[in-house]
Amino acid sequence: MACLAERERAVGELADELPVSRPAVSQHLKVLKNAGLVTERTAGTRRIYRLDPMGVAALRDQLETFWSRALAGYEDAVESRGTGEADRSEERE
Repeated sequence: MACLAERERAVGELADELPVSRPAVSQHLKVLKNAGLVTERTAGTRRIYRLDPMGVAALRDQLETFWSRALAGYEDAVESRGTGEADRSEERE
């Protein structure tokens, strides 16, 4: 996706820049298209791909939600552990 962040490109252009075959690039683009992350248009016999800003924004929102929840859960676990250790040290005294 980084290559497409710069500008739209044809499959051949992408394959020339990547260490994978043209069919592999096409397969990856198909998956990205099905996920709503890229769009395609035809120009003669070539398919030109570009990032779909709405799809990328939706992915970013999902990742931000995931990491916010994960970090909040981690914070809760750390706070609970700290509280539990304080309670145990009070019991020892």
